[in-house]
Amino acid sequence: MKLIVFKKNVLITVIAIIFAGIALGLCAGALAASASTATTGRIVVIDAGHGGVDAGVLGVDTKVKESDINLAIAKQLKGYFAEAGFKVVMTRTSNGGLYGLPTNGFKMRDMKKRKEIIGESAADMVISIHQNSCPLKSRRGGQTFYNAESQTGKALAECIQSSLNSMEECVRKSSPLAGDYYMLRCTENPSVIVECGFLTNGEDEKLLSSSSYQKSVAYAIFKGAVSFYG
Repeated sequence: MKLIVFKKNVLITVIAIIFAGIALGLCAGALAASASTATTGRIVVIDAGHGGVDAGVLGVDTKVKESDINLAIAKQLKGYFAEAGFKVVMTRTSNGGLYGLPTNGFKMRDMKKRKEIIGESAADMVISIHQNSCPLKSRRGGQTFYNAESQTGKALAECIQSSLNSMEECVRKSSPLAGDYYMLRCTENPSVIVECGFLTNGEDEKLLSSSSYQKSVAYAIFKGAVSFYG
């Protein structure tokens, strides 16, 4: 019992350090390193959505591929989690898809391969990175989704959404939404989809194409995910 209480206190301390660090402008890498004691051994699967012939959404102005932005943010996110002591598994690490040949049914083969990776990893949490689209071009900002049948998934989505809402660039605070998506049903452990912004909005597209913003949004996702353990 004393060990459990100790670990809980460590987690609370880690989260306090992270939020205090933001206020003080400390280095994100140093903050992540301070979390390692409490999170060593936990497994997170980071899923960069789409890939290969499946580009996802295209940017409204530059036609940048969603799949490329997803991978860039996923790689940044991996770095933060690894520095914090997590074991990180990526579903894809290159621009290619996971479907083999781009023949009929490639999309389902791609998703099944992602599910296989998640299952084999025994993930403690799954974070799937995507970019959003909307016919209403004024829509902006990050949005998290969770499986309606998973209370832990909802809790994780709420933590990450709160962190996204606290970003300086956030122009519209959102609430997490339940979604009936394949990637949310690949594990019984908490799983979320994070739509980092709208590529159908010019301002969001400009931000999401920037490496500095990709780092910022990745850190916001990481910070929210770590707070879930508090």
